[in-house]
Amino acid sequence: MKQRNYPIITVTPKAERALRGGHPWVYDAEITAVNGEIENGCLADISSPKGAYLGTGLISLGSKIRLRLLSDNANETFLPAFWERRLRYAVDYRRTVMGGDFACCRLVFGEADGLPGLTVDRFGGILVTQVLSYGIEIRKDMIYSLLVKVLEEGGDKIDGIYERNDVALRAHEMLGEYKGWYEGMPHPDSTVTEITENGIVYEVDFENGQKTGFFLDQKYNRLAIQRIAKGRKVLDCFTHTGSFALNAAKGGAEHVTAVDVSELATQQAKANAERNGLADKMDFLTADVFDLLPSLEKEGGKPYDFIILDPPAFTKSRKTVKSAERGYKEINYRAMKLLPRGGYLATCSCSHFMKSELFEKMLVSAAADAGVQLKQIEVRRQCCDHPVLWNVPETDYLKFYIFQVI
Repeated sequence: MKQRNYPIITVTPKAERALRGGHPWVYDAEITAVNGEIENGCLADISSPKGAYLGTGLISLGSKIRLRLLSDNANETFLPAFWERRLRYAVDYRRTVMGGDFACCRLVFGEADGLPGLTVDRFGGILVTQVLSYGIEIRKDMIYSLLVKVLEEGGDKIDGIYERNDVALRAHEMLGEYKGWYEGMPHPDSTVTEITENGIVYEVDFENGQKTGFFLDQKYNRLAIQRIAKGRKVLDCFTHTGSFALNAAKGGAEHVTAVDVSELATQQAKANAERNGLADKMDFLTADVFDLLPSLEKEGGKPYDFIILDPPAFTKSRKTVKSAERGYKEINYRAMKLLPRGGYLATCSCSHFMKSELFEKMLVSAAADAGVQLKQIEVRRQCCDHPVLWNVPETDYLKFYIFQVI
């Protein structure tokens, strides 16, 4: 073991158990002693109550997550070679699991890649980043340079890095909100680019779009929709920029209605339909799904035999889970009532706090109230470029189900 020059953070037995179990976070309330001077973003060693070395991580003085583990190797030096190795692991993993889809995927998924608080999405030659850790923020020049090096060594030219640091969570890290081109390297003028996913072309506005501009995590779930949509009349609720609706149309749906409460979203969805030559089998409706589904049921008839529910996260904390459960049940109950016997339902939740067990319990209750049974076709998760670490439940957030309603 090398000579340690970092401050030492002693933690509670509970924190020790979590760290030994593979979880990378230490909360402020779990720190019992600090030996040495600590600064925001600095490296610190973690010690058990009995003085055993547990690992080294990044300090965040403004966050309840006070320390994020980087490594439990006592011989690690955390020089640029360490960061390059982590980035290379992340990139090589995507090259392997994404294959031909590597040009458009999530390259770095924070803790799941041993790079806590860092998100990097790739849209062709553009990287869109988001930093939610003070320790990563003060090292980003090095990290971005190394990431571009790793990609370009593999033959993937990077034209620019756009930072989407316009999120309130940065305040917990004592960081300001902003978005714009990273000035450490050249970049194009436009903040709009074009991508192809599942054979469908999209325009991605990574400056103004939600999150980093496009939801990459549903990539293969959308492909699953494509496979069973042929000949069906489809209602895509919460369509955003139309991705599920477009996959249904490409899969041979007889007709697709795409609905979103945002006029801008439905306009973007329509533009994407026209871009792909699918507009003739689609229509677009600006409406609140919570109002639309009961009104369709009241009108009578069964106008759709395939309904897709891809709502935004109804809960972002444990405190609002019960309220979120009611929201999920309402739309799923209404969809089940609206579908004919033998119709199809795709439904999901993108909230980590809405656990699979609770979501499935909600679906059982909704089906009972609707007087139907659910025949499971597929249960899916987020795309493999958003890997789930089984020891870190926070990395597991997307739940996606396809049923036949009987």
